[in-house]
Amino acid sequence: MDDHRADTDNTELSLLAETVRAISEGVTDEVADLANFSAVIFGALDRVNWAGFYRLLPDGALLLGPFQGRPACIRLDAGKGVCGAAVVRGETVVVDDVHAFPGHIACDSASRSEIVIPLSRKGVLWGVLDIDSPVEARFGDAERTALEAAAREIEAALERCE
Repeated sequence: MDDHRADTDNTELSLLAETVRAISEGVTDEVADLANFSAVIFGALDRVNWAGFYRLLPDGALLLGPFQGRPACIRLDAGKGVCGAAVVRGETVVVDDVHAFPGHIACDSASRSEIVIPLSRKGVLWGVLDIDSPVEARFGDAERTALEAAAREIEAALERCE
């Protein structure tokens, strides 16, 4: 993969939540915030090919939101794929090999591993933060911890949005 980003270091990971908080200060527009968050996450992590959001619809499906990377599936049926599993379980799902995950939805055939973190807004499940990598087992404990901390800041920003 032709990737200009340097390997992610622990300092950059530890600053991810702080960066998300800082760029959302004073912002009350959901799309603007989510666009910046996806850019920050995509830029902060090495060896990723997609970072973005899917919003939960009333019928349980997920609709594509702001993201960085190649074009993606626009709508994911309720409970399907890794994103759907995170919604159903209500917890972070880390998949080391997406091809071994039952029901995986291949929006980008280059993806090999994935982390999906559910997001809430005003106490209600809002959607998910989804990050894909072309490298198997890309997301370890350090990435999970940093991304979950960033997700809490994203939720705080969503609370402020109109």
